[in-house]
Amino acid sequence: MKITSHICQVGGSEESHVSDASVFLIVDGSEAVLVDAGTGRGHNEIIGNIDRVGVKLGDIKYLFLTHCHYDHTGGANALRIATDCKVIAHELDSAFIENGNSEVTAASWYGATMEPTPVDIKVQHSPADFRVGSIELKFYHTPGHSPGSAVLTAFSDGRLVLFGQDVHGPLNDVILSNRGDYLQSLEFMLSLEADIICEGHFGVYFGKENVRRYIESFL
Repeated sequence: MKITSHICQVGGSEESHVSDASVFLIVDGSEAVLVDAGTGRGHNEIIGNIDRVGVKLGDIKYLFLTHCHYDHTGGANALRIATDCKVIAHELDSAFIENGNSEVTAASWYGATMEPTPVDIKVQHSPADFRVGSIELKFYHTPGHSPGSAVLTAFSDGRLVLFGQDVHGPLNDVILSNRGDYLQSLEFMLSLEADIICEGHFGVYFGKENVRRYIESFL
């Protein structure tokens, strides 16, 4: 699914495996990055989709993990090995990814175990700035769904794209959710006034008004 001239979806429940959250690819010139990794059950499909876009695995610079949950991170280690990219996550979720905590990552909800995965860059400050080609990326800490939940933004084709994985939650004590933080994070996402939102499970929404309505529906 092509979203802008620089962004497409290469993984998800329809693109790779029914258990996968959305996986997005951002490309500019000879550099690319991935946003999230799915469960790993659709790894081959994700690799095939990247190839069909015309991106070489060695061109993938970073893998951003928006939070620690298994449907977003279970496939991270396999993608890290396949691409030799650097894995990035917020420091508050990094320990659960690196230690392979199957409860906090909710891997147990999928009848799976979380494979311990190295996190190369543990983001401590918000926002943190990155770049793919000429495109500036900002990584914002948006806790609530998990302690280290984050969103990513990028300008493409003159529009602000928000990678707001799991805007919808859910909130659960086992995965260390915090309702107050979650509501504040939703308000922050609204303040960004994005033109497009790429959500983890419920699709891509175009237009500021549609983005606003989608986020507000969870307030």
